[in-house]
Amino acid sequence: MNHPKPSGEIKAVAVATADDLRETIRRKSKLKGRQADDVSLAEVRQLIGAAPHRRDLLIENLHKLNDEYRALHDRHLVALAKEMNLPMAEVYEVATFYHHFEVVRGNDPVADITVRVCDGIACELAGAQNLLAKLPAILGNPNVKVVAAPCVGRCEQAPVAVVHQYPVLFATTDKVSAAVKNNLTTQPMAKDSANFDPAALAEKGVSPQGENQALSPDYVGYESYRAQGGYALAKEIFEGKKDGESIVKIMESSGLRGLGGAGFPAGRKWRIVRDQVAPKLMAVNIDEGEPGTFKDRTYLERDPHRFLEGLLIAASVVGIDACYIYLRDEYHGCRELLEVELAKLKANPPFKLPLIELRRGAGAYICGEESAMIESIEGKRGEPRMRPPYIAQVGLFGRPTLEHNFETLYWVRDIVQRGPEWFSSFGRHDRKGLRSYSVSGRVKNPGVKLAPAGITIQELIDEYCGGMQDGHKFYGYLPGGASGGILPATMNDIPLDFDTLQPYGCFIGSAAVMVFGDKDKARDMALNVMHFFEHESCGQCTPCRVGTSKAAKLMQSKSWDQDTLEDLATVMVDASICGLGQAAPNPIRCIAKYFPEEVA
Repeated sequence: MNHPKPSGEIKAVAVATADDLRETIRRKSKLKGRQADDVSLAEVRQLIGAAPHRRDLLIENLHKLNDEYRALHDRHLVALAKEMNLPMAEVYEVATFYHHFEVVRGNDPVADITVRVCDGIACELAGAQNLLAKLPAILGNPNVKVVAAPCVGRCEQAPVAVVHQYPVLFATTDKVSAAVKNNLTTQPMAKDSANFDPAALAEKGVSPQGENQALSPDYVGYESYRAQGGYALAKEIFEGKKDGESIVKIMESSGLRGLGGAGFPAGRKWRIVRDQVAPKLMAVNIDEGEPGTFKDRTYLERDPHRFLEGLLIAASVVGIDACYIYLRDEYHGCRELLEVELAKLKANPPFKLPLIELRRGAGAYICGEESAMIESIEGKRGEPRMRPPYIAQVGLFGRPTLEHNFETLYWVRDIVQRGPEWFSSFGRHDRKGLRSYSVSGRVKNPGVKLAPAGITIQELIDEYCGGMQDGHKFYGYLPGGASGGILPATMNDIPLDFDTLQPYGCFIGSAAVMVFGDKDKARDMALNVMHFFEHESCGQCTPCRVGTSKAAKLMQSKSWDQDTLEDLATVMVDASICGLGQAAPNPIRCIAKYFPEEVA
């Protein structure tokens, strides 16, 4: 093969002029995508302050914008991304993950007021669907939006509507209309002049009765709590006058288990995290999103410092450097109360405090799962993490983390001061301890009942709830909220406690007990909670995301396709990442097993 000979001279060919190169550099120097305008930047800076901004405060900053403008305008999201030095895609995906954020584009209209009507089981039994059907026409204002909302944690006051951030208890169309007309959009601040001793309420009802309940009940403020001996125990432990090991042993002996639903022994959890390498953190779960649950709100809005003292005792014993309190967004009154009382505590501390930060949820049930809550505290989408590692080893910000439910910490002071035997001395049917049962539905006296662990549903109804409502005969109950399964009234002698309900395909969880009568259908209860799971699935794993949606559609049929539903249930239980997808089939299987005549 003949090849051409190399030329003795190579001629230069110009591919671009100097002006062309300058223009190319100018174009590349401009940022791609939508740019923040000066007005939006100024509005964002006015709300969140000057840079630099912590990445984990993204959700807090989104709340500031959402509160101010009643929505998240896309121009503000662009400006927020620039201010926080975050990709716009990351800000957008977080903003669109949470139900309480509404992203609007351009000049799209924003409602002046959003009225959320709870459609949880207790509220639905009390007439929520009637409110949802009638309110839009009665309000007659295009700037007022009426939407259905998942359980807002006020089941003993059903039905409940929330006008922006103002709860309307025992709601009627007239009450809601009056609230909108009078521009009642924020919950009034409570007075800090109450006396409240939870131990004195053992084996009694905690919640007030009747429709004239205070929206913001009086509570025990900081000065009053200190005057009654509050924080004295925490100070002794902090100063080393009481040995940390002895406190851990008291917690272990008491038998106190996590009261958020999982039931892990509290003392054992303290010991595990205590042995980890510092720095260690604490994450407190007051998301309380399990439908039917309202015990944490009931105690928090009456006695916040008993909880805070329990938090500080745990922090001293375990060696915690920083505490993050995650409070559900629906509890607006509790948030203001906690902000005020935390400020008082920090201004006049009984001893040197760890860092304590209050974080605000944004309407996502999945954030009740501990690792999803940690993701949310870090300012991310609340998606559960794969385990291991467990958060006791690698948790919040990558550090060993002690995670607790509000009520678990609430009882720490009383257990240590009164002795572990005080707590464990309560109980029925070979069970030990006290449980705060959130009881709602067709009972005469709903509310939080501080009853012996192991009490049966029949004993709870008869002794604590005044029996069934007039005209209703006991037909069935949900022993542990939406995910705890459904049982018939014939199974009324099962002790309601950890580990006693699993043989029947149920569990106690957060002890949210919902009772329904013979004029109701168990299948309707199951469909209600499946719609809830469909709405609240984070979407991370296909079995849960698709399975809950498919199940909800199949469950609307008069006769259920039992084989297909069981196939869905098996896949959800076996392949879902977290407890939401794993527990979602419980209502399906309970209806098929205990109420087969309703779906045959």
